[in-house]
Amino acid sequence: MHKLIEFIRSIYVFVLFVLLEIVAVSYYANSTHYTQARLIARSNQVVGGLHGLLANMQRYFLLGEENRQLLTQVAELREQLSHYEEAKMVAGFNTTLAQIGGSKLRVLNAAVISNSLTRPENFIVLNRGNGEGVVPDMAVLAADGSMVGYVVDCTERYAVAISILNTSFRASGKLADSDYFGSIYWDGTDPEFVTLDELSKYAEPQAGQEVVSTGFSTYFPAGVRIGTVESAELNETRTAYKVRVRLSASMSRLSNVLLVENLDLYNIRDLMNSEQVQQHSRQKK
Repeated sequence: MHKLIEFIRSIYVFVLFVLLEIVAVSYYANSTHYTQARLIARSNQVVGGLHGLLANMQRYFLLGEENRQLLTQVAELREQLSHYEEAKMVAGFNTTLAQIGGSKLRVLNAAVISNSLTRPENFIVLNRGNGEGVVPDMAVLAADGSMVGYVVDCTERYAVAISILNTSFRASGKLADSDYFGSIYWDGTDPEFVTLDELSKYAEPQAGQEVVSTGFSTYFPAGVRIGTVESAELNETRTAYKVRVRLSASMSRLSNVLLVENLDLYNIRDLMNSEQVQQHSRQKK
């Protein structure tokens, strides 16, 4: 009891001050209509600020859920966009094939799972296999139709293609505005360039000139873009050019590709391996 009395005695001045302030504010608030209005406006402002603060705090704690919902929506939209882009890509290439008489070609699209660039022998892994119509020897082209490689093997769900950036890769190429052609290969150094070798000395390649496929290859239709001439020099015997070609396809940024099958390829191979052709070859020997 003594301690309680001592405590009250120590704070009675403060308590008295608070009580007097309350009485004064109450008297001031009820003195005129103007002061009442002022106090009501102030109190509403304070209450509104508190409500706003609480609402902001509530929104802050809900940001995580909103972000998750937004990310889900973004993922769905990206998936829809990718399907649209793939369909547009195939449709555009089909239109090009129709213009050049490509009815003997079948086109699929695929996504790149992995793509090596730094090895002498680089390969590209694709997300489609023979379960979706992929077969070996299909040409692999970038989204803009540029040469990338060709399929060498596939399983039910996946396919592996030899990259144009593989020292074992070979294709035939020519200058776009001429009939002079040569052999396309990669020397294993710069992933942005390949070589067009054994090009006739009469071709006179110029920097910036486009290089395309000849159609002699069993993998690639004629007219597929390979790149542009960067530089050229005659060989030691001055009988042919060795041309440095800048690739049209951006090999380090491959994401979606086109797979093109020559529907006549197997007929041509069967014909070449027919008994009559083999018999004629034996007679010549």
